Amino acid sequence: MKKFNIRKVLDGLTAVSSSSSSATAQPGTPKENDTVQESLQSEHFQLCKTVRHGFPYKPYSMAFDPVQKILAIGTQTGALRLFGRAGVECYCQHESGATVIQLQFLINEGALVSALADDSIHLWNLRQKIPAILHSLKFNRERLWGSPTHCMMTSIVNKLRVHRITYCHLPFQSKWLYIGTERGNIHIVNVESFTLSGYVIMWNKAIELSTKTHPGPVVHISDNPMDEGKLLIGFECGVVVLWDLKSKKADYRYNYDEAIHSVAWHHEGKQFVCSHSDGTLTTWNVRAPAKPVQIITPHGKQPKDGKKPEPCKPILKVEYKTTRSGDPFMVLSGGLSYDTVGRRACLTVMHGKSTAVLEMDYHIVDFLTLCETPYPNDFQEPYAVVVLLEKDLVVIDLGQIGYPIFESPYPLSIHESPVTCCEYFADCPAELIPALYSVGSRQKRQGYSKKEWPISGGNWGQGTQSYPEIIITGHADGSIKFWDASALMLQVLYKLKTAKVFERARGKEEKPSTDKVDEDPFAIQALSWCPESRMLCVAGVSAHVNVYRFSKQEITTEVVQLLEVRMQPEFSEVDSPDPGGEHTPTFPTSGAPSSPQESEPSTQPSTGSNSSDGPRDNIPCLQVRSSPLKQSPGYQVELVIQLVWVSGEPPQQITSLAINSSYGIVVFGNSNGLAVVDYLQKTLLLNMGTSELYSPTEPYQRQPRSPRKARQPSGALCESNEGSNPSEDRCRSPTSGSTSPCNSDEERKQNFIEKVKVKSRRFSKTVASDFAKMSRKISLSSEPKSDQVAPTVQPRDRCQRWRSLKVKKNACYAKDKAVAGMTQKRALCRTKSDPNCYAKDNAFIRSRSSSVTSIDRESREAISSLYFCESFPRKLDTLVSPCLLVGTTQGSVMMMSLSVPPGGDQRLQQPVSIASCGTLARLKGGILTMGLLDATGTLLPPSYEPWYDPNASDEEKEKGRRRRPASPPSSQEGQDTQFAVLCSEKQAKVVAMPSQTRIYKHSITETSFVLRADVVQMAGANCIACFCANGHIKTLSLPSLRPLLDVNYLPLTDMRIARTFCFSNLGQALYLTSPSEIQRITYSQETCDNLQEMLSELFTPVETPEAPNRGFFKGLFGGGAQSLDREDLFGETTAGKASRSLAQHIPGPGSMEGMKGAASGVVGDLARARIALDERGQKLGELEERTAAMMASAESFSKHAHDMMLKYKDKKWYQL
Repeated sequence: MKKFNIRKVLDGLTAVSSSSSSATAQPGTPKENDTVQESLQSEHFQLCKTVRHGFPYKPYSMAFDPVQKILAIGTQTGALRLFGRAGVECYCQHESGATVIQLQFLINEGALVSALADDSIHLWNLRQKIPAILHSLKFNRERLWGSPTHCMMTSIVNKLRVHRITYCHLPFQSKWLYIGTERGNIHIVNVESFTLSGYVIMWNKAIELSTKTHPGPVVHISDNPMDEGKLLIGFECGVVVLWDLKSKKADYRYNYDEAIHSVAWHHEGKQFVCSHSDGTLTTWNVRAPAKPVQIITPHGKQPKDGKKPEPCKPILKVEYKTTRSGDPFMVLSGGLSYDTVGRRACLTVMHGKSTAVLEMDYHIVDFLTLCETPYPNDFQEPYAVVVLLEKDLVVIDLGQIGYPIFESPYPLSIHESPVTCCEYFADCPAELIPALYSVGSRQKRQGYSKKEWPISGGNWGQGTQSYPEIIITGHADGSIKFWDASALMLQVLYKLKTAKVFERARGKEEKPSTDKVDEDPFAIQALSWCPESRMLCVAGVSAHVNVYRFSKQEITTEVVQLLEVRMQPEFSEVDSPDPGGEHTPTFPTSGAPSSPQESEPSTQPSTGSNSSDGPRDNIPCLQVRSSPLKQSPGYQVELVIQLVWVSGEPPQQITSLAINSSYGIVVFGNSNGLAVVDYLQKTLLLNMGTSELYSPTEPYQRQPRSPRKARQPSGALCESNEGSNPSEDRCRSPTSGSTSPCNSDEERKQNFIEKVKVKSRRFSKTVASDFAKMSRKISLSSEPKSDQVAPTVQPRDRCQRWRSLKVKKNACYAKDKAVAGMTQKRALCRTKSDPNCYAKDNAFIRSRSSSVTSIDRESREAISSLYFCESFPRKLDTLVSPCLLVGTTQGSVMMMSLSVPPGGDQRLQQPVSIASCGTLARLKGGILTMGLLDATGTLLPPSYEPWYDPNASDEEKEKGRRRRPASPPSSQEGQDTQFAVLCSEKQAKVVAMPSQTRIYKHSITETSFVLRADVVQMAGANCIACFCANGHIKTLSLPSLRPLLDVNYLPLTDMRIARTFCFSNLGQALYLTSPSEIQRITYSQETCDNLQEMLSELFTPVETPEAPNRGFFKGLFGGGAQSLDREDLFGETTAGKASRSLAQHIPGPGSMEGMKGAASGVVGDLARARIALDERGQKLGELEERTAAMMASAESFSKHAHDMMLKYKDKKWYQL
């Protein structure tokens, strides 16, 4: 009987429905499924998280395993990050999301205990590549009781209260965990079974009976290094108690007037040090509880008259570490004088008579001193201090003079400046990473410690991914970082500072020319990178575009090349397009642009109007550097393009950007239109409004909208342009410098007025009413400004058309769709009235418009996507040529043809011609991505020029400057040889070329919208990957658009995710999950299957160091460390069972109980068999370790016996 496969049936139904909904192909056009064999199936896709990089967001606690050399950090969001050697990282998450208040390693056991703010403790198994919780213990409400003599002071205490955990302590090589609570009690937990012991230390028995106040929460627990039976308990009020575990009573009580924050033992167990809230350190002898031996204030001013020093800030933590060969180290945080207002956080290292104060860049969260031995009763020999800061991790070398820091191998500097954009490139050219590393290695700081990184545990995974991966991040300070992301690791390669080409404002009077970018005027908005040619183009928030070339040689640029572009707000036209016009107007660039600032690259700042009386005009937001610029090897600026102010309005932010090294062209667009720049000739090729890109007879041509003038009656749809300043005319195409001689200005005005009269009669009463309402709304929301109507000169083969004023709308492309409910889109940018319009983390695009006259449910059509290709620009063409696909926020995709001169000198002398070829297709929602496939379904990437060093010799330049072979040059008449892939926020379409026939169409989402879409390569084929605002990740096959994957992964909770989510080839994707962390995911089944092998290992078998030698006399007279049989003391036999109402044991998903409980049926049998194999393998591993230890012990015993035999061999009995 043939096996029934429901998935294939569903795939077939999807393909049938997709093909049935598509338009009928033209005669002679072959059907796609007859020519393209798709290999991608649903079995190739699976979604899972891989690794998380970056600094832990909102860190709170830290722990270190001195044997395994593993560092653990807990956060306020319930996350757990573990670090080993470079490339060894792991991320875990508590389901509750509560703050991780403390961490305790089971040293060299491959386990970790975490205590959370929700009164739960968890045991993590670190012996597997993806750690899992073995046991959990959730504390319930407990009744805290006291002795009868304390009835008065414990009336409140005896009420039911939540059991708050405040401190945990796990002695070395012990399985009993001490847990201190907010109410001053101490409970004991067996970490093997995670059960509570009946042994409880009550606060009212620990303190003196004469005390009339509650001692407060437990802030410290530790056992005496030399006597495990003595437990030191510190209460917040300043009381310290030495508790005898065997006799169950307090041996000594130490009282101090100030609150205690931490306690540290001397390794001999005779003294301990307490840090207090007044900035003092008190040293106590164990057997002298009356008063402290020493009281010091490290940062306090010592009065000359011998009085008590002035109080200082609290010393939050102190550690006391001893050495064999010198003075002990005392490390503390806090304690600064109150008069040091504004001083940064400091870490103080006291060694002998020297005191070093180390300033930190951020607030100190916690610190740990790394020592050579894990035994607390031996000389500690400290060698480093790990300092966990609010936004950084610093490791200080205690073994060198000056205490230098270690160079961190972790990618913890992602958030050095807030990330504003992100791009991911998988399967890059192999020589890219070495080239970037070679230039980036020269940027490294000096003065680091020469020792190796001390956190060196774990092992790298045995990854099968061998292709190079690069992540590029743009930041708010204008910097761009290149990261090596190969093999699930992350390492910074190179950092580019784009702000170096601009003058920095030194005072309040030298602020940028717009109030919206005072905070981060150099923030990166978008970037376009060609890995093959290494050309880089970045767009900034101040409406500037920088073009960079990669060079291995250092140069000094005397003058930075500058090109200023005037993109004036688009005015809606009232008259309809001239029906007699051509369908494809051409725009040859003869080098005669419309205004002086557009014609030639400027080397000095623009001399526009910026007086206090009149509006700003013709001035950029930033001032380009005028002094010589020294450019180090790496990316060097080639050209700076700046948009200028227009009649008091700031330039609109750039919404799309693309660069092509083969053509030497960079193109960008915003809500005002499109600009094309030749960065080789440093000239502006095209500058026109979005509506001008449509052909004259386009069915999608934009209709007129309301004028902005408030003083004008609603019926007056235009006004004359008397007295208009030529410098304030709207930006035109480069050919608009020569106007048509057929009409004078007066004739144009008359023709325009007549056209308006004719067209106005056709308007219905409803339309006229709408215009009146919109005009009234504008008059109420904005002050009238003196706008002038300027003629827009159309291409030479068309008659000129006049335009009326158009309402100036918001600069960024706003989306009135709410994510909640997914019936409308969330607004992806905010207007100026929103105070959080650019909050680094939550803003998607920052608005730069000073106008608040936006009309409800209406937004200006902006350029949202750009794509270079070599295709058929017009319908039924037979030859391919360079083309540019332009996508807009209204769903239109327009084709533009490029005529690029041959290379060499001709390319630098002859102009590039551009022709608008009309609309290719129309989709619902804004266009997000576009691509081009050949007849076999293979992706045709944009052509590129291989990289060459621009500062190298001419021979090397000519070798590299060979244009990449283009796609097949011709097409048989009546046959489609290419497929254009178009994807918008709502749907995807595949259009056959050159017939421009839609052959496939698919609605991606109806209730939500797509935030990011990319055409990617996957398993030797191509597909569209989409991330929707409702959290779904979808993939569609190409070219049939069959759904292959639809997983509800991550709902849009932060605009940071929308801004940084990006897909890459080979099933890779990433997004910024927090301001400081990058989360990488995969949607490839192959990667998911190999993930276990690719991940790093945290636990490695390491032998525990030998315990310190007690010595003959200490062993004889009992002066050494005294052990304690905790099992006999805390076990159920002696201590009894704890109350069941006190805590609830929850088996974790990684425990055997949890796995057995989840197994059922055949799957359960298989799971149980696997569990049994795992248990057997684990027991065999333990047996092997024990056998090896026994063999070593036997060899040692044999050696000692042989030596003893030789020693006493020839001696008589009386000589022994």
